[in-house]
Amino acid sequence: MNVTTAKDQREGRLLHVLVEHARMQPQSPALTCEGASVNWEELASRILDLGGAISALGDNDKRPVALLGLNGIEVVIAYLATIAAGRCAVPLPVSATVETIAGMIADSNPALIFADATGSKLIPSTGPRVIGIGLAADGVVPFDDFSRSAHPLDTPAAMAPGDDFNIIYSSGTTAQPKGIVHSHAMRFRQAARGSFALSPQSVMLLATPLYSNTTLMPLLATLFHGGQVVLMRKFSVGVYLDLAESLGATHTMLVPVQYQRILADPSFDTRDLSAFVVKQSTGAALSPAIKKDAIARWPGKLLEVYGLTEGGCTCILDVAQAPDKTHTVGRPAPGNDVRIIGETGNQLPQGETGEIVGRSQTMMSRYLNNKDATEAFYWHDETDALFHRTGDIGQFDADGYLMLRDRKKDVIISGGFNIYASDLEHTLLEHPDVDDAAVIAIPSESWGETPLGLIVVRSGATRSAAEVLEWSNARLSKMQRLTAIEIRDALPRSATGKLLKQDLKRPYWNARS
Repeated sequence: MNVTTAKDQREGRLLHVLVEHARMQPQSPALTCEGASVNWEELASRILDLGGAISALGDNDKRPVALLGLNGIEVVIAYLATIAAGRCAVPLPVSATVETIAGMIADSNPALIFADATGSKLIPSTGPRVIGIGLAADGVVPFDDFSRSAHPLDTPAAMAPGDDFNIIYSSGTTAQPKGIVHSHAMRFRQAARGSFALSPQSVMLLATPLYSNTTLMPLLATLFHGGQVVLMRKFSVGVYLDLAESLGATHTMLVPVQYQRILADPSFDTRDLSAFVVKQSTGAALSPAIKKDAIARWPGKLLEVYGLTEGGCTCILDVAQAPDKTHTVGRPAPGNDVRIIGETGNQLPQGETGEIVGRSQTMMSRYLNNKDATEAFYWHDETDALFHRTGDIGQFDADGYLMLRDRKKDVIISGGFNIYASDLEHTLLEHPDVDDAAVIAIPSESWGETPLGLIVVRSGATRSAAEVLEWSNARLSKMQRLTAIEIRDALPRSATGKLLKQDLKRPYWNARS
């Protein structure tokens, strides 16, 4: 057997690597959530038990298996057991509406849904069979009973590298959610990377939902390397810091709003966070001020990771190694080819602004049941190499660092000039009384559309919207100036911290129609 074939076979066996840890370190902790914990021996046993029950559904029914619940040990076991049984796992968002969940269930057509008390409320009455996690209800099979309903697997199913591993639904912040299909090869390659200094001694603290790639990617990578994953059911600054101290967290993945809240906590500087080795930030751009604050006050390396759930385009900024590049998201990660293209699809030279595209060894297989969206997502270079379109606008500086400007759909075109909302938001966030900010396009009879600033002010701040507007516009160019500023109690964000700009824009544009 040649080396290439052996490598390809291994890329279908991520679950085999996890189960092998039970032999190497049976009593070491593997998963922890809200005081409950399982060691590696228990984790492997429970994966194989539940995997046997899922396999007993029969070879004639190879439909995916869905999960709908808050973070917890059983939800993770159900996710891993589904894959061990040779099925595709579909973690669904408990933050979605009943209507959205119904659409995702219809799209993915799962054979089963593992659901807890929170998730079960979102499942349509005519939905698939429900396996209850801590849930007692008519017609629901208890999790433990189902796990014991068939013989355990002897070993996880050996899958081909191109087989479907999981489906993650996009946030749907600008359109209907799309099912992003990841293959076994993609997940294996992501998990096996050595970029984040993971080892059997690592303790990864995660405080984002399991249905997000923000959680799944570091979870799988930590388990692949034999480390311990600590899950928070819901994010709380105080609980996060308590867990980080008491368990000696070495790694974490957070979204920007979580960094902002943690660093602002009055107790932060009294906490012992000396065990941290690597902290990652993803989901949105982390502000330069927070990056600088984090490396000054929080031990361990800070890596900002720019990328897509679809894969193909990753940049990494090691903040301490490039303190003068905090306005960027770093350079392309090893194995990533990232380029900038113009409106007609032509590749642009270094320094020019356009859409970011990228390719790598970790790219999605397709959008589920959506050939048109899949094709629209692709860009091909002159050699016909396939790239993913990010929908983000950016440019590379002279040193090869990527600067994000805006989402393509959020660029404000005022009087024929492009205004990048992120530039205006960065200015607003420099104001000492502004805690959060968003800039959106609103209708304008004179200019077509014009920028409006929406801000959340810090507790105790006394500045008026007019004062913040005057301060900000004095620092912006004439073509960038904000039309007005409105003060809000909070800005709408997804469960992973993404700003829901479409929700902010809708009332202004609906009023015009």
